[in-house]
Amino acid sequence: MADFKKLIAGIRFSKGGKVYHFDASAIPDLKVGDAVVVETSRGWQLGDVAQVLVDPDQEIEGGWKSIDRRATPRDLLLRQSWQKKEAAVVEKARQKVIELGISGVKIVSAEYSFDGAQLTLLYNNETEEKIDLKALKRIFQKTYSPSQVDFRQIGPRDVAKVIEGIGACGLEKRCCSQFLMEFSSISIRMAKNQGVSLTPSEITGMCGRLRCCLSYENDLYAEARKRLPKRNKRVITPLGEGKVLNVNPLMDTVLVDIPEVGRKEIPFKDITLKDEPTQPSKDRRNK
Repeated sequence: MADFKKLIAGIRFSKGGKVYHFDASAIPDLKVGDAVVVETSRGWQLGDVAQVLVDPDQEIEGGWKSIDRRATPRDLLLRQSWQKKEAAVVEKARQKVIELGISGVKIVSAEYSFDGAQLTLLYNNETEEKIDLKALKRIFQKTYSPSQVDFRQIGPRDVAKVIEGIGACGLEKRCCSQFLMEFSSISIRMAKNQGVSLTPSEITGMCGRLRCCLSYENDLYAEARKRLPKRNKRVITPLGEGKVLNVNPLMDTVLVDIPEVGRKEIPFKDITLKDEPTQPSKDRRNK
């Protein structure tokens, strides 16, 4: 099949959720915000158009699943009717977990596909051990048939995203619930680059993991630190020679301990690095 240009739409199935791409060539007047029906690996889903990609210079090879149709008022009402049942499913699942004595499982939410054909329960394993949910799945498959029941494990950050709530920084809603579609890798190095206190309460989010916001400005700090002198380096300032105690990447200043003056914050442009004395190499060869 020859390559041809396509209209690609990014579809989001939940607020703040990941964007998945589908072929929208059959609906050329599709707009951001339109509700559409598509077939996914988890059954038929109703989602909202988050972006429409049109690149006349790029040839996109076939392989994208096509959008089935725009959602009708009946589709929207159908989705709402199934969504109203999800809270009861979660409550029943939590009760069954207790009755079956399954420890370490936290039922987070339940999601029906828009037509009710698929029921997915999201859970978190709070232990390091592998958990057997076969008995629970059999009970729920029998109870909620003909819907196809599936249990899907999610991580602590995904739990925080689903539950929402106030952020550790005081925001009315956590970043993960507002706009983060994917979770990037976070490390202690990022906190050190930005001079953030390593106290657990300062760097840990409500999910119990390192805060996602540590990555937001990390590249800026890391790039700035490349230019600034390292701690304990000797430098020459307008007030005399001293030792670097700390740096402020955003202010582009260096805190220097100058024996005759004390600690002073000096603009980096006014600082000269003192060359380290080189040790002459010894000639061990026989003369």
